[in-house]
Amino acid sequence: MENQEAYQRAKKRAEAKFGLYIHLAVYIAVNILLIVINVSTAPEHFWFIWPLIGWGIGVFFHALNVFVFSGGPSLKERMLAKEMEKESL
Repeated sequence: MENQEAYQRAKKRAEAKFGLYIHLAVYIAVNILLIVINVSTAPEHFWFIWPLIGWGIGVFFHALNVFVFSGGPSLKERMLAKEMEKESL
């Protein structure tokens, strides 16, 4: 039983990391394309920086969620455990 739970937690963490890596790869590819378009069409004004920064903030928070805030059980899981403790009393 506990082995299955450990497997599910590990699977969830691996999927979260994989999702972040996909997000990061798309971010890099699209922003390279935006830089090329910007430099080739309007080199006097660097507008590519705005989507780079905006989307970069999103990638940063995605990474925080994956690596910093995913250590413990979710709020839903903690609430469920608390309710089950009440039921067993």
